Amino acid sequence: MWAGQFFGEGLNWVIKRIVKQERPILEIGDGYGFPSSHSQYMGYFTSFLVCHLYFRHRFASSGFPLLDQLWRICVYAALYGWAGVVAYSRYHLGYHAPHQIYWGLGIGIMLGTSLYFVAELLPSWYPKSLLGQLKKFAVTNPISTWCQIRDGWALWADGGRHSEWLHWKQGWTEQQRLLETGKTKKR
Repeated sequence: MWAGQFFGEGLNWVIKRIVKQERPILEIGDGYGFPSSHSQYMGYFTSFLVCHLYFRHRFASSGFPLLDQLWRICVYAALYGWAGVVAYSRYHLGYHAPHQIYWGLGIGIMLGTSLYFVAELLPSWYPKSLLGQLKKFAVTNPISTWCQIRDGWALWADGGRHSEWLHWKQGWTEQQRLLETGKTKKR
């Protein structure tokens, strides 16, 4: 996800220098205004995250399917709302004209959706493909191993969050038990 953000920032920088369109109020902001980089980032971030939540993530169940669906809709709406508020702020503060914001959102959405498809879905569907092998190398090379970089989404629908929480809970419970009995565990 973050590699795509760096690519998006670079793409935005190139587009701004090719198009060279000024901001609506010249005294506000530095550089060119087309496309809005804030809107582009929010379009990218929101579309990538919504794709992940839709295709891979499994929300914890409440036991009530209707409530679970409503929760998912609320999460999606909150993400889209957040992107909309950031995009609107660029117009309200005078940094960008509406078309600069719309183009930024559109470029970001296209980038986030296509990157999710290329970096997450295709490698998981076709692990022996070039994309699958590149993803495998990105996670298993010595530098990634040394930095403990992992792709939790490849193994767990929640990225490993629940199992990490269970591990923490077990350690916390044990620590509290030892404190209550007056015994401390040496680390």
